[in-house]
Amino acid sequence: MEKSIVYITKEITPESLVEIYEKLRVELDGKVGIKISNGEKGSINYLKPKLIGELVKKLNGTIIECNTAYGGARNTAEEHLEVAKEHGFLDIADVDIMDDKGEIEIPVNGKHLDVDIVGANIDNYDSILNLAHFKGHAMGGFGGVLKNQSIGIASRNGKAYIHSAGKTKNPDECWNNLPAQNDFLESMAEAAKAVHDYIKNNGKKILYIDIMNNMSVDCDCDANQGTPVMQDIGILASLDPVALDQACIDLVWNSNDPGKDALIARIERQNGRHILPYAEEIGLGTREYELVELN
Repeated sequence: MEKSIVYITKEITPESLVEIYEKLRVELDGKVGIKISNGEKGSINYLKPKLIGELVKKLNGTIIECNTAYGGARNTAEEHLEVAKEHGFLDIADVDIMDDKGEIEIPVNGKHLDVDIVGANIDNYDSILNLAHFKGHAMGGFGGVLKNQSIGIASRNGKAYIHSAGKTKNPDECWNNLPAQNDFLESMAEAAKAVHDYIKNNGKKILYIDIMNNMSVDCDCDANQGTPVMQDIGILASLDPVALDQACIDLVWNSNDPGKDALIARIERQNGRHILPYAEEIGLGTREYELVELN
């Protein structure tokens, strides 16, 4: 497989975010869904509206999310929208909680999952921008575009199905049915590929961006997230989600920032990098990439 191109800019500004999107040379048209994490109530490091707003408005995008499978302030659409409002996202765009009115099953050809259960409103969009905040994660080790596309686009029942590696679709039961860690990571990869294939097979478009700023050990889904442990690195973008997350991992590992030790320890504790070779194995993308700097 040929190397995938991953673009990087060390400038983290609204203007550089637009620039790196344009560098991908794929115009997201029609009704555009922009998948971010709104951040749990109490979290501090989620992508800020001031940073992403210019690109969101350029695309006339709708911010898309799904409800969580755990207790918190985002497991119902009403509460989730209130958090989105508090965090300023309703000031820059409409926010669609895609599983508010239902869910659909999309095909998975995996060893753990036979379907991926996603918010029904995904069918309302002609183009998707997977706009992820790269950081640590308590269960996945790290969160980038693969997690944002798998857990993030899954409905509550779909999240339970991924977290349990196909054991249950019931959010109330999944936390007592957690699988071996690698099975969970592989289930995330299978779900991410399912979404990618579903969009492509329906003649629609999807692009991938990781923003490496405010990188804490815990995820934006954690109400007690903690402060960043590393200096900001930049914005990366690609048509290949595997190459993109791999590039982010490599930038952490190769950094001279001593704060990387805490983030690496979290990723290693959860064997988080395992998702990357498995995603490559099932054909979602390649870990081989060429990093092209914009400035």
